[in-house]
Amino acid sequence: MKPFSRPSLMRLCLVFLLVVLVAVAVPQGLPKLSVGVDTAKGTKDVASSLQILAMLTILSLAPALLILTTAFTRIVIIFSFVRSALGTPAIPPNQVLVGLSLFLTFFVMGPTYAKVNEQAFQPYMKKQISIEVAMDRASGPMRDFMIKNTYTKDLQMFLNIRKEKPATRNDVKMVTLIPAFILSELKTAFIIGFYIFIPFLVIDLIVASALMSMGMMMMPPTVIALPAKILVFVLADGWSTLVGAVIGGYK
Repeated sequence: MKPFSRPSLMRLCLVFLLVVLVAVAVPQGLPKLSVGVDTAKGTKDVASSLQILAMLTILSLAPALLILTTAFTRIVIIFSFVRSALGTPAIPPNQVLVGLSLFLTFFVMGPTYAKVNEQAFQPYMKKQISIEVAMDRASGPMRDFMIKNTYTKDLQMFLNIRKEKPATRNDVKMVTLIPAFILSELKTAFIIGFYIFIPFLVIDLIVASALMSMGMMMMPPTVIALPAKILVFVLADGWSTLVGAVIGGYK
């Protein structure tokens, strides 16, 4: 009898597995999935549907809210500047930078999220307040965080554009505060990035001048400058110093 070849044996196993799955699924019945539009039986059905739609909209915007209303923007841009200044465009990889930025964001936003959880989320889960009240309470700590880390000049610019004159900071609308906060975060990140570039630029100039003086004009300066920059960054405990400075910069 001729033995089965490996591809034939694999096909036979797949067919057997498919038969077993069908035999198990048929007696138990398959679940029925359906999506439809029906007439609402009352105002409660309409309100529930609108609440579900609002929650789905919020969930779809959650990544943007996480990036633009937290410390993530400043942190990830600063790390990108560090990578560019070192001259290693692929090290650390993007996944590492984004992951580190995300966890540092949760660390920075921890006190703010604790207030949101205490003042809004927990009372809502216990059905002590409505979702409208919960969202209003949740916006309070987030507003305080963004106002503390927003330049007055940037906030005033957006207030002048919308011709708003809030009496207190709690009267500032989120639609005005969020772009001002984002602009301030970008400005701060680029200022820090400039200071990060200065020592590495000095190393590049020193290496280039040394190679020129030795007549080694054909050797690319980056071959010597890259190990020197990495060595200086490691000896200066660059990552710890940088992370400490970034986290300490938030109020």
